[in-house]
Amino acid sequence: MDNLSNIGVIKELLERHDFSFSKSLGQNFLVNPTVCPKIAQMGNAQSGFGVIEIGTGIGVLTSELAKGADKVVAIEIDSRLLPVLEETLAEFDNVKIINDDVMNVDLHKLIYEEFQGLEVAVCANLPYYITSPIIMMLLEQRLPIKSVTVMVQKEAGIRLCAKMGTRDVGAITVAVNYFSEPKMLFNVSRGSFMPSPNVDSCVVRFDIKDKTPEGVTDEKHFFKVVRAAFSQRRKTLVNSVSSSLGIDKSVVAKAADEAGLQQNIRPEQMLMDDYIRFAENLKQLTNG
Repeated sequence: MDNLSNIGVIKELLERHDFSFSKSLGQNFLVNPTVCPKIAQMGNAQSGFGVIEIGTGIGVLTSELAKGADKVVAIEIDSRLLPVLEETLAEFDNVKIINDDVMNVDLHKLIYEEFQGLEVAVCANLPYYITSPIIMMLLEQRLPIKSVTVMVQKEAGIRLCAKMGTRDVGAITVAVNYFSEPKMLFNVSRGSFMPSPNVDSCVVRFDIKDKTPEGVTDEKHFFKVVRAAFSQRRKTLVNSVSSSLGIDKSVVAKAADEAGLQQNIRPEQMLMDDYIRFAENLKQLTNG
């Protein structure tokens, strides 16, 4: 179906299907015709690839992905959109819609069953309220995928793609850098959506690493320490970790010292290797 970015076409389509936007699902549909082709092109929707799309909306991005990729499996939580998608995606025989919450889908099984012989990429226009949980789920599951390309709130994108050691780094920055190489692709203004949100967006891509960094013996402990480090952003690493994890400050200070870190260093100033050394030292000192 053409003109899916045309506001008049969208309104007529949604009225015909008696569809109303759900605030609880964070639904904002793209009406800027230049955005989805760029996401598809930069998100590996090409020959030899299968694409998992998370959140279809009315199928604007889905159709662009289907034009480039060999197969698209789109996961959409809102069953009210199924008849809409049946109409908007009628011309494509390489699209499969799964009506489910992506957090409940066995993605390893899905990839095995749907994408035999293909490289796999993930593309999504994520609701702001669930951006971080979905990104972390995709990365932590170590799926056999090449990339994750997502549209997120601009502020979140800046944090996700911040360079390690700079002021915009947060716990999720460390996590995405552990599993992938993040890259900011382009900005998307709030006027590109219907209804228009109160913030601007951006599109980011995570190219999945073949290997995660060496030296981490316990990932659960590593990420617990990272989260603790950023739990109180105005505090130093030592004070924040000591307070958050309930470990004596002298022990945390010793772990930092043995990692070659200044006692007054702040979490956003640290590099990946700093976190790895510090977390491993703290584990040994606390037998945790």
